[in-house]
Amino acid sequence: MAASDLTQIGAHSEAPQQKDLDKCVHCGLCLNSCPTYRELGMEMDSPRGRIYQMVQVAEGKAAITDTYIEHMDLCLACRGCESVCPSGVQYGRLIEAARAHIDQNIRRPWHVSAFRNFIFGTLLPSRMLLSLAGAGLFLYQSSGLQKLVRSSGLLKFFGRLHEIEMLAPSAEAPFFFSQIGKVFPAEGEKRYKVAMLAGCIANVSFARLNEATVRVLQKNGCEVHIPQAQSCCGALHVHAGRKEEARKLAKNNIDATLDGGFDAILTNAAGCGSTLKEYDELLEHDAAYRDRSIAFKAKMKDINEFLASIDIRPPAKPLNMTVTYQDSCHLCHGQKIRLQPRKVIASIPGVTLKEMALSDLCCGSAGIYNVVHNEMAMNLLKNKMQSVNATGAECVVTANPGCMLQLQAGVKIHGKEQPVLHVVELLDRAYRG
Repeated sequence: MAASDLTQIGAHSEAPQQKDLDKCVHCGLCLNSCPTYRELGMEMDSPRGRIYQMVQVAEGKAAITDTYIEHMDLCLACRGCESVCPSGVQYGRLIEAARAHIDQNIRRPWHVSAFRNFIFGTLLPSRMLLSLAGAGLFLYQSSGLQKLVRSSGLLKFFGRLHEIEMLAPSAEAPFFFSQIGKVFPAEGEKRYKVAMLAGCIANVSFARLNEATVRVLQKNGCEVHIPQAQSCCGALHVHAGRKEEARKLAKNNIDATLDGGFDAILTNAAGCGSTLKEYDELLEHDAAYRDRSIAFKAKMKDINEFLASIDIRPPAKPLNMTVTYQDSCHLCHGQKIRLQPRKVIASIPGVTLKEMALSDLCCGSAGIYNVVHNEMAMNLLKNKMQSVNATGAECVVTANPGCMLQLQAGVKIHGKEQPVLHVVELLDRAYRG
């Protein structure tokens, strides 16, 4: 997109706020925690450098140019910089605001706008369209066509399509959509009444993970409700700068769950959870939902966070397995949850946890980043797999579906095809013997 195609239409309320920009003292302690800076060594592709550019735009000293957009887009929004920042800079809030400001202030080519409108405005919020897309993917994979395409080598003649296709999720029939609206009783004494947010794409590609989550919760005395009116959480919309659509989805999910008398509202996707817990920021200027979003946030829990806070029923049989744990960025940096997944893993008899080096450095998934910035994502994945392989673990465990997809590609390309599991799936295997 040429600079001449960019049309600024003035300042917008979505722009990074001066009070947030002013927190950065440009000390540079964030540099080594930034995956893109570690790879490229460029100041403008570090958190400090990106904030400097945001300030220039905010003060009217620089325009929204192709270069500015490129540097903002190349950020993974992993928020690793937040964990090491001594000034408490909310970088995730800043990068999301910068992208929203860009989205509100430029004209994209019509075909790009049409594609983005379809994905974010039509596909992700629609169970019917996601089911149809999932059915098509299932046929492509189960018919043997995917295997034929991969073995033919044809994709290598289309740029990085070969690498991108390897990241395609599996379609896990039957899809979890059929379980939405149902209530699953607790096993034994009912201890908690919880709501589970099933996600959007996860209903197609991680249906078995969602089922495992329900079983684990039932095993631990939870009556599990899958609210009928729930929708996509809006995380991908926020990351893409489409905040108004995210706000509509946020309001819908709040209304679908908040008044149900639940002890907790749960998600098994760390990336979704980070956005769900920030609905209060997303709706801070909405008088009708400001207080409701705060109440929703108080009940919103990651599945690991919830399980670690209750007395987990110990599995009867040991798994006898050595695993290594990959910290999901939006769990450890966004939600500040590090010990809880490890506590859940430690509760499983026979499982030995071998920590990997740089476990909290991004694997390169970052929502759809590994598709739109595939080369950078694959470089980060290669580095991550070096850490994984060095542990000698038989299994890789993480806490986010997006990370699982990336790591599944990693073990095929750089590893020994070790199984990649969610923490909840590991616990479910122990319960099921």
